[in-house]
Amino acid sequence: MSGAHSEESVIDIVLESLKRFSKKHLPDDVCLELDKTEDFPEEIVGKMLGPDLGLHLAFIPEDYGGLGASAHDIYRLSEEMARIDLAVATAFLAISLGTDPILVGGTPEQKEKWLTRIAEEGLIVAYAVTEPGAGSDLTRLATKAVRLPDGSYQLEGVKQFITNGGIAALFTVLAMAPDGPTFFVVEGDREGLTRGKPEDKHGIRASNTSQVILEDVVVPAEHVIGGAEGLGLEQATKVFGYTRLMVAAFGLGGGEEALSRAIEYARDRVQFGSPLIDKPGLMNRLVVPAYVGLEASRAYIAHIANGLDAGGRDLAVEGAIAKLFASESGNHAADIAIQVHGGYGYTKEYVVEKIRRDVRITTIYEGTSEILRQVIARDRWRLNLQQRGAYFEGIADSIGKLDSDGSDPVGGRRLARASRILSKTMEAARTHRLTRNQSALFRLADAITLIEVGCAFSTEAANGSERQQAMARIHAREALRTTVETAVAVTCGAGNLGVTAGLEGWEADFNGLEDDLTFVATWLKEH
Repeated sequence: MSGAHSEESVIDIVLESLKRFSKKHLPDDVCLELDKTEDFPEEIVGKMLGPDLGLHLAFIPEDYGGLGASAHDIYRLSEEMARIDLAVATAFLAISLGTDPILVGGTPEQKEKWLTRIAEEGLIVAYAVTEPGAGSDLTRLATKAVRLPDGSYQLEGVKQFITNGGIAALFTVLAMAPDGPTFFVVEGDREGLTRGKPEDKHGIRASNTSQVILEDVVVPAEHVIGGAEGLGLEQATKVFGYTRLMVAAFGLGGGEEALSRAIEYARDRVQFGSPLIDKPGLMNRLVVPAYVGLEASRAYIAHIANGLDAGGRDLAVEGAIAKLFASESGNHAADIAIQVHGGYGYTKEYVVEKIRRDVRITTIYEGTSEILRQVIARDRWRLNLQQRGAYFEGIADSIGKLDSDGSDPVGGRRLARASRILSKTMEAARTHRLTRNQSALFRLADAITLIEVGCAFSTEAANGSERQQAMARIHAREALRTTVETAVAVTCGAGNLGVTAGLEGWEADFNGLEDDLTFVATWLKEH
């Protein structure tokens, strides 16, 4: 992916072409039928890879025949694809993911050869990393790469849950070589490579997912990505910053589509004499909080995408935060969409039922939510420890500046308070060695995520509309509430460790919540 934005008109043209294509080839009835039969739409995907659309070109730099799309462009494309059909979108995630080890770690010669072929031939690519006994733990690789006397390698092992595994023309395979984990390029027709039967999945049923079995698969030395052994984990880590952002955008797009359908249904569905959309119990309690979660996700995803495009520091942890928050928000929104539809939402006739099953995968692939919580908590714990508590105090000082007159127009004061409470909680947890408790780490990760997402959301809202500012305040209150609960659960739950400073009177920060919820609900009704 490029480190700079492509021209806005380019991605806009691609998105418009995609919308026209999906309206013709992937209407609701086709997507529902593909889900029912669990058929991978090979002909449709072939057209999406063809010269008229060429969606895969977004993932490939211009030097190799691609569009060189920016991370911001990729987020927008991923969001739109998820709104159309998450199963089809997942096939393109796998193409991007499978291409990325070459992109981030390949030699100039490897990039020229493989990226050019993928661009010109529209090759379906797969990322073969996950294994039956290791899941997402890349340090427990069982697949072996034996170095042969002539310098070539013999691959042996089984890869599990490989998207595009049954149809890919090209694989990037992670295996344990003599000098450590190493990525290899493996053509799909290599002798000894076989594909298992497609998995019978809960959701994204139209995507192809299968085992990939490697038995005496021999590849030449020039297929070692990067030209040296032992670079695989480093390359995989570089990939995560981008692919987790794509999955975050999938969660956003899937949840957005489900909630949009729910709001339209609520306009027409009359219960007890009035449309559902007029009922505050439904809108303020269910729909608006889900909508705010999606809009906060959008703000944070855009923030991290812009950071990647600016060529800043490694944003792997920020990618984890984006994926955790957006995928959980997308699942929540899809769940609310089912609830709004009532019994109809529970039937396969309505697309929201399919979306709810599809979007569930976003909390699992590319790192489960639990793995991401561990990554987030451990990294921010390390930063806060290295800076002697200054990391979260610094966040508080920075975001608190948005409340210059005491009115807290975008929730900056609330987020600052939450950040300071979190800092004290983490210090108490450190003192009493609670970081050994994984449950405590997970709670801390949720508070960290809400605060950091909130900072991006409130910063954007400071120059935004009244609606955006109301939503930022709603999110900030949720961040504060969760942080207070975390302080109580982590410290009091471990023996009343005395984290009380900053907790007094926090309830006052919830003043005006119902007014903000009603304001956003009214906007949704009118738009």
